[in-house]
Amino acid sequence: MTNDMKSAALQCREAAQAVAALSSQAKHDLLIAMAERIEANLSSILEANALDMRNAGERGIAPAMLDRLRLDADRVAGITRGLREVAGLADPVGQVTHRDTRPNGIVVERVRVPLGVIAMIYEARPNVTVDAAALCLKAGNGVILRGGSEAINSNRALDNLLKQCLSEAGVPAAALILVEDLRREAMVELLQLNDIIDLAIPRGGEGLIRFVAEHARVPVIKHYKGVCHLFVDKAANLDLALDLLIDGKASRPSACNALETLLVHADVAATFLPRAAAALAARNVEMRGCERTRSILADIPAATDEDFAAEYLDLIIAIRVVDDLDAALTHIRQYSSDHTEVIVTEDEQAAERFVAALRSAVVMVNASSRFSDGGELGLGAEIGISTTRLHSYGPMGIEALTIERYVLHGSGQVRHPRFSEDASGQP
Repeated sequence: MTNDMKSAALQCREAAQAVAALSSQAKHDLLIAMAERIEANLSSILEANALDMRNAGERGIAPAMLDRLRLDADRVAGITRGLREVAGLADPVGQVTHRDTRPNGIVVERVRVPLGVIAMIYEARPNVTVDAAALCLKAGNGVILRGGSEAINSNRALDNLLKQCLSEAGVPAAALILVEDLRREAMVELLQLNDIIDLAIPRGGEGLIRFVAEHARVPVIKHYKGVCHLFVDKAANLDLALDLLIDGKASRPSACNALETLLVHADVAATFLPRAAAALAARNVEMRGCERTRSILADIPAATDEDFAAEYLDLIIAIRVVDDLDAALTHIRQYSSDHTEVIVTEDEQAAERFVAALRSAVVMVNASSRFSDGGELGLGAEIGISTTRLHSYGPMGIEALTIERYVLHGSGQVRHPRFSEDASGQP
């Protein structure tokens, strides 16, 4: 990476043309080679990550961030599994999504093409270095990666391995650029390159995402936070509801698809809440509740408006008892971050109303919020989650890194025939 951000971005744009020209088989083979190279260098990756973890611990980095930063053999295996899954996905580039023959005989097609150059800006999460590279390359794009300082050694180690594979495949190394100038000023410079960068995707805490959105002159895909709700309806299977609650809250609370708020229908609150409290407490989850909740769970502290709006990213959950489905919907509309909402119910009409009434990117019926993830939704890996309703909404995979353009096939048709005639009126 040179000190000239614009020069580096221009190199990436040029290299992106070579990536866009790769065949589907060539892209498949490239990603498989990357997975094998990472597997063969597990020890060096873990050594680099251990250095990052020590440095982060000395800096007092929050536990949720440390969890995102940490790599182990299982997590690296997950990274390579994601690479192979992306490699095996259908190539979106060149896909014809619509074809129509007009009355004049012109065939109109909508065809997927690469976006161009993607700027990925993220904190911790060294897996994003590989996920973003895989998805962008599979979709025919160049990618500029700007990770956080806390993960710099892990990111360097992974970037070096990925670049080895690019070179061996004859792909210009500039198709994948890791920014090592981690000053905020350099990030702002990158975000100003609206004539080179086609899309910026920030992934991290709310502060980072707001900084990117406020300073960018390029289009930005973003979601500020994940305030995810679970509503236990009066017609819920309470055993199922308990499973979804524990998985959604306690399995990995630092993830943006973790539950932050539990809403319980008043008709089942007295039965369900004591069971839920016991299960949550057994997993060291701190509970905060509304007054109706505290009339059942007397030992928990009161929840405030700030609690119901919070993305805790920790073993904390806010609880509210609601009168009915309408009250649950009102609460979600007020506090939702448009990420993921879940209803537990055996009432099909209630489920249909819940889905239709909410505009969140992912809405679930009787399933854990933890499935709000690109890999779990069949995207292979996930480059981010959009709650901005641009060209993509929800978890983003390779199709979200392409756009559709029109391609027309004609046989000499003109729209205004008289303008193609000569002065004598002859064609």
